[in-house]
Amino acid sequence: MTTLTLGLSRALGRTWGPGDEIVVTRLDHDANVWPWALAAKDAGATLRYIEIDQEDCTLDMDSARSVIGPKTKHVAVGAASNAVGTINPLREVADLAHAVGATFFVDAVHYAPHGLIDVEAWGCDFLACSAYKFFGPHVGVLWGRREWMTTLDAYRVRPAGNDTPDRWMTGTQNHEGIAGALEAVEYLADLGREARAEPNLGRRDALKAAFDVIERHESKLCQRMISGLQALDGVRVLGITDPSKAGQRCPTISIVHDAHTPMDIARHLAADGIFVWEGHFYAVELSHTLGLEPNGMVRIGLLHYNTAGEVDRLIDSLQRLIKG
Repeated sequence: MTTLTLGLSRALGRTWGPGDEIVVTRLDHDANVWPWALAAKDAGATLRYIEIDQEDCTLDMDSARSVIGPKTKHVAVGAASNAVGTINPLREVADLAHAVGATFFVDAVHYAPHGLIDVEAWGCDFLACSAYKFFGPHVGVLWGRREWMTTLDAYRVRPAGNDTPDRWMTGTQNHEGIAGALEAVEYLADLGREARAEPNLGRRDALKAAFDVIERHESKLCQRMISGLQALDGVRVLGITDPSKAGQRCPTISIVHDAHTPMDIARHLAADGIFVWEGHFYAVELSHTLGLEPNGMVRIGLLHYNTAGEVDRLIDSLQRLIKG
């Protein structure tokens, strides 16, 4: 996704100039911040940020309305935060962008294994993703509206075809990656077919059925994890914790502790055979905004194959660390 976004940002940047404004957020992975920042700098355009509500790490929509205006040419927002799990109100942001004639880009990388991607419902002009996040190989995915993908001046070598998608390919296609990405999609679709007991269900309907089941299961695990973490002394859960807003987050939970650094916690859990990540996870703006640098936070990721027993095992391990 990062490679594709860098390429797209260079192409879009050719249409910008001094006085134009490009809007990103304080919540996103840097792959959906810095490519736009670099392209804006090259074009002489101004970079502006949508701020966040630090209490629950959600986008401040008053900030969005204030920074998206007549000078805005492009808005980039993630579907879900890879650090704190927030699911963003994409359609609302898309409408703000389109009302002033700006393009709207969605980074769907972290959302992809948790919910159904719907470019029409979200109103985006471009969407990028990485197949490894939905259990495929390391290959990127770029979708764009035809009017943009066929007319933008893409960066390419001279022998490359000028038809879409050839004009967006930077070299020989990654055939094995494409094949693997298809099988990852089929894996998810088969989950839906099994859930509906309809082996011949079409792919899109099967994906809808799969994510209905996935979202219900992951939401239960997420609330179990948040409740368990909140019961531990000194633990602060970052992001949305209100059960009534469970639909506004995916089961990616980051924490900090009063007495133990993220590295201490990650090493303790690793010794118990539990894998987490510590740091900023490339969500640099968010970590700085929350005042968590240089240590960052601990990220706990849950997916459809995790169990309630695994959640309880992690909580028990943390409790042993905290009690000493």
